[in-house]
Amino acid sequence: MTLDHLHGNARWADLERLRSGNPMYDATIEEIDGRRIRVGEHWLADFASCNYLGFDLEPEIMDAIAPAVSRWGTHPSWSRLLGNPVLYPQIEEQLTELLEAPDTLVLPTITHIHMSVLPILAGQGTIFLDSQAHKTIYDGAVVARGMGATLQRFRSGDVEQLTELLRAAPAGQKLIAMDGVNSMTGNAPDLQIFAAIAREYDALLYVDDAHGFGVLGERAANESSPYGTRGNAIVRHSGETYDNIVLVGGFSKSYSSLLAFLALPTWLKNHLKVAAAPYLYSGPAPTASLATVLAGLTVNEKRGDSIRADLYRKSTKVLDHVRGLGVYTPNVGSTPVIELPLADGQDIDVVGKLLWARGIYVTLAAYPLVPRDQVGFRAQVTAANTDAEIDELNAVITELADAGMLRR
Repeated sequence: MTLDHLHGNARWADLERLRSGNPMYDATIEEIDGRRIRVGEHWLADFASCNYLGFDLEPEIMDAIAPAVSRWGTHPSWSRLLGNPVLYPQIEEQLTELLEAPDTLVLPTITHIHMSVLPILAGQGTIFLDSQAHKTIYDGAVVARGMGATLQRFRSGDVEQLTELLRAAPAGQKLIAMDGVNSMTGNAPDLQIFAAIAREYDALLYVDDAHGFGVLGERAANESSPYGTRGNAIVRHSGETYDNIVLVGGFSKSYSSLLAFLALPTWLKNHLKVAAAPYLYSGPAPTASLATVLAGLTVNEKRGDSIRADLYRKSTKVLDHVRGLGVYTPNVGSTPVIELPLADGQDIDVVGKLLWARGIYVTLAAYPLVPRDQVGFRAQVTAANTDAEIDELNAVITELADAGMLRR
């Protein structure tokens, strides 16, 4: 057998060219200093991190690792079906309270969840997949299709098309799969509308809020920002219950830890304990991750809302600047995910090198990671970014806008 078909594949040509020739890709980061990173001798302000709350640099959270490792070792490697360090039930108990959910189940990663749990939930029924849903949700849906499910896609946010598809679907399990806060646009769906449709057609709404958990939370009269309070994700931010909703989220973004979860009914949690491969077979999260999740939940309870207020201030400082320049971003709200499509996608290499030269590190969004008409870059603001770094980012955005490289 040969692998010659992998060479010269036109679909990946643009990305391979950037990987091999643009310093913004495949970089080896040798040192960090706050939210600055060093690659070789070059220092850059980091706007490619998803550590929205800055918990990766929080001393109280880092200090929790050594005592936990001293007690549990570096990696309690039982599968969860066999044995759970008490850290697991502690996390699930606190998380269930935070989310105000019926129950929660933690597994190693969101990708594990999509690839294993989504096919179980879909069964032999129909998956209605938002066209802008994250690639890992799509991959899980494809696995489900291979196991007998039917896969149908609907235009992102198009309630009428989704309703038509649901109405025409045959009897059987119906699963609507979509993002919460979208990883590229930074926008959140109108969850109340989709939840109502799911209940009307007896469908299950499966929502991946990886980028919303820790940032968005329930609304309150005393909230410190429009993000809401507590950072307990899009379901509570929308004032919704968990009826007909399974929420998927992760700690790898806002909480800077390797762990993911589902918010779900207890009966379903117990079923997944004997049906979901990551619970039965996968090596669990390392002790350091379990310890930092628990410490992160404590920090969130003590001062999470003040951190989110600062994150909101910094995010709107960038968004207001972008909008003031007349530059287009699909982010119509105030989340810290700021995508900037290019006027001409062919400029992606030039733009990446200019950002690098100006000391700004971002996520380059090249084809086929995004459609050709969405090629550009994504800046992710975190609470750990300084105001000086925000000013540096805004200055480069101005330079790119003045050069006509950003979409108006």
